[in-house]
Amino acid sequence: MVNVKDILETINMIREENLDIRTITMGISLYDCVSEDEDRLCEKIYDKITKSAENLVATGQDIEKKYGIPIVNKRVSVTPISLIGGACSPEGYFKIAKTLDRAAKALGINFIGGFSALVQKGMTKGAENMISIIPEALAETDFVCSSVNVASTKAGINMDAIKLMGSTVKRAAFLTKDRDSIGCAKLVVFANVPEDNPFMAGAFHGIGEPENVINVGVSGPGVVSSAIARAGDCDLSELADIIKKTAFKITRVGQLVAGEAAKALNVPFGIVDLSLAPTPAVGDSVAHILENMGLESCGAHGTTATLAMLNDAVKKGGVMASSHVGGLSGAFIPVSEDAGMIAAVERGALTLEKLEAMTAVCSVGLDMIAIPGDVDEAIICGIIADEISIGVVNTKTTAVRVIPAYNKGVGDYIDYGGLLGKAPIMEVNRYSPARFIDRGGRIPAPIHSLKN
Repeated sequence: MVNVKDILETINMIREENLDIRTITMGISLYDCVSEDEDRLCEKIYDKITKSAENLVATGQDIEKKYGIPIVNKRVSVTPISLIGGACSPEGYFKIAKTLDRAAKALGINFIGGFSALVQKGMTKGAENMISIIPEALAETDFVCSSVNVASTKAGINMDAIKLMGSTVKRAAFLTKDRDSIGCAKLVVFANVPEDNPFMAGAFHGIGEPENVINVGVSGPGVVSSAIARAGDCDLSELADIIKKTAFKITRVGQLVAGEAAKALNVPFGIVDLSLAPTPAVGDSVAHILENMGLESCGAHGTTATLAMLNDAVKKGGVMASSHVGGLSGAFIPVSEDAGMIAAVERGALTLEKLEAMTAVCSVGLDMIAIPGDVDEAIICGIIADEISIGVVNTKTTAVRVIPAYNKGVGDYIDYGGLLGKAPIMEVNRYSPARFIDRGGRIPAPIHSLKN
């Protein structure tokens, strides 16, 4: 039986509380595109992507019209390019990046992910060649996103890869310095990377995935924040129940859209990623959720506890709503994409160190954080290593998307507009970890990784 109250509640979530489907992402396998000829490889990649996803945007638009649910992004993720590029030269990998960008433009999608490498235990020659060209690839394309997995709980931490990524981040920042170093906004360094993540910049089509798949990422911080505000001064157990019930409703919307999209496109439904993904829009902030829970400001003592409670309640509510939950699934805390986080940094309540502590209990990691452009490579490596170690020791996904904004310092801003938003440049501890980073090698996997 149709419940009119539920229908009206959902309509209000969309109209007043910024509920949306953040992304429909089609995963596409490129294994059958492999070729020793670089030009033929690029040709096959372009044809496979444009044929597989030719109806993706139109399908998303049809679902929006049918249900009145905004679908903000339509995206594609592909097999990690280092796996299918093989012995390609750096120039060959650059051609592939340009091909991915051309395919994205032909389809009319927002981003394409998968210019990626998995190097948690070591690097193949192909992976080295691909990583070496990431800065140029991100500078010369508009829609290509890149990710590199440098650690896992099973393999430990590849410090050689982290050192390489420190220099890669710096070069990506330099090559796009005339655009607020936007190249770094399309580059993520991971530990325990999920293979079915629909969110950029870290999406790719994993090794164990089918030929094609539809993954959906939901949003809804504004909905959760409003529910908490309406609850008033209830105790924390009741508040957790309210968050769980709200997350259930949000995820059911995602499940509906995922099923409809998969059916229309005649591809399998993969997962719903039930992350609370904020935007710069007023009323769509994870930081404001934490403040509605009782903090004077996000970043105050107690922030990590409130975030842990929020993340847990969201997951408990979400898994009741969908049998196939995956990706990152939890609360995102990107600075530039969250109006409340920006305000907390501006008032001095939220620091880089506090953000790192918060990542121990939430979904992703240090995300969309702008730092001074003159920060040394070794310090960037240290930031990455610290965050990655949280993921490895806690058997969870963590990531770093940090932006050393050239020619800018504390007090300045980067501003990309749209979903990427703007961010104040944050202060960084300038004491160097260079001697530690230069040791190289791998940090061994933690003892609790031996579960076989």
